[in-house]
Amino acid sequence: MSRPPFPPFTRETAIEKVRLAEDGWNTRDPARVSLAYTVDSHWRNRAEFIEGREAIVAFLTRKWSRELDYRLIKELWAFDGNRIAVRFAYEWHDDSGNWYRSYGNENWEFDDDGLMRRRLACINDAPIAEKDRKYHWPLGRRPDDHPSLSDLGF
Repeated sequence: MSRPPFPPFTRETAIEKVRLAEDGWNTRDPARVSLAYTVDSHWRNRAEFIEGREAIVAFLTRKWSRELDYRLIKELWAFDGNRIAVRFAYEWHDDSGNWYRSYGNENWEFDDDGLMRRRLACINDAPIAEKDRKYHWPLGRRPDDHPSLSDLGF
C-alpha cells in the first residue's frame, strides 16, 4: 500500500500532503483515516500513546464520539526529507453544547511509501462561545475558498 505524495517532500508536495491529511480527518471516518498510517505507526496525542492502525481506529472512534461537529484546518509549518511539521486548529462541541477551538502542532515522519509512521501531537483546548466560531462549512472537506489558519489570524 502506498499513499502519494512520497518523500522527500518539496514545498508543493508537503502542502499537498497536509491538505490530504486535513481532508481525511474531516471525514471523521476512523477506518479511512487509519489507512494513511503504517500498520505499526506510533503516535503521541496529548498524553496518550497509540501504536498501530487498530489502536488508531479505536482512538479516533472515541475522539469523534465526544468531539461533535468536528471541523479541522491544518497548515504546513516546515518540512525536510521525510518529515513534515504542521500547525492546526479545529472546532467542536461536547454533548452539552459547549464549543471549543483546539490548537496544536504535529510532527510527522513518513516511510518511503508515503505512509505516516510517526505522529507527535501537542494540543490545547480553548472554550469559545458559539458566536465566536469561524468554521461554518458543511461537515466534510473544507471548501477551497475558506480562509486558512493564517488568514483567520490563528
